[in-house]
Amino acid sequence: MRREELSDLVVFLAVAEARSFTRAAALLGASQSAISQIVRRLEAGMGVKLLTRNTRNVAPTEAGEQLLATLRPALNDIDAQLSRLSALREKPSGTVRVTSSRHAAETILWPTVGRLLEAYPELVIEISVDSQLTDIITDRFDAGIRLGEQVAKDMIAVPISPELRMAVVGSPDYLAARGVPATPHDLTGHACINIRMQTRGGLYAWEFGRDGRDLKVRVEGPLILNDVPMILHAAAQGVGLACVLEDQALALLASGRLVRVLQDWCPPFSGYHLYYPDRRELPPAFRILVDALRYRKP
Repeated sequence: MRREELSDLVVFLAVAEARSFTRAAALLGASQSAISQIVRRLEAGMGVKLLTRNTRNVAPTEAGEQLLATLRPALNDIDAQLSRLSALREKPSGTVRVTSSRHAAETILWPTVGRLLEAYPELVIEISVDSQLTDIITDRFDAGIRLGEQVAKDMIAVPISPELRMAVVGSPDYLAARGVPATPHDLTGHACINIRMQTRGGLYAWEFGRDGRDLKVRVEGPLILNDVPMILHAAAQGVGLACVLEDQALALLASGRLVRVLQDWCPPFSGYHLYYPDRRELPPAFRILVDALRYRKP
């Protein structure tokens, strides 16, 4: 069915129910002559007379009654569906699938999700915690959360955290025995706890910057791990120096079990971003999540 044919049927229904071209024209905001022309076009196209007309009344013919019996429930169903869609805008529902690193999921995603689920009980959010750089299109995720530098250029990227910093930390006993490094180059004389990168499989090269200069240092030490809590535990036990995100070490720094070094060599960098493919229209449930996660500077 062409779009104009559906429009013509709506006009016919208005005239038949109002029993008047004049009243139907007023309801539809059109001229009486335009309404009459549309009904004549519909009758010509169907090859049957749908309405009988006289100077005082308009009434459906037998064919018109049969058409009305079909149109009323169909259009009522359309109205009901449109009402349900309108309700979705006011009360989002459905499932949103997100892949995220563990740190971002624990510190940013989960606190927001908890509030959303309380506010929107018909919303379902699936979180897949994975350190790999997941292909969200292939794996059918609505979005992913990663550091800004890891997001592909063809994705929409929404900042959801402030800038982050790395922190090089060691136990007081270790630093008393081995000394405090003054520059990143001094790390070659220290025992360092390496981290195996799950995204690329290699060892993380510790990254530093100062006075516009970027520096990467390949460190060596007796231990290689791929889990930050274990790295921090080992550092607190005096195994060696560790390099982790600043907020991951805050509790141990506050307790005095770890001490920070090389702080002026650890500049801030782009924080976490929610990323997703470019879409003209975002589903209401997904739009709610994006707006809730979007970082707004204090």
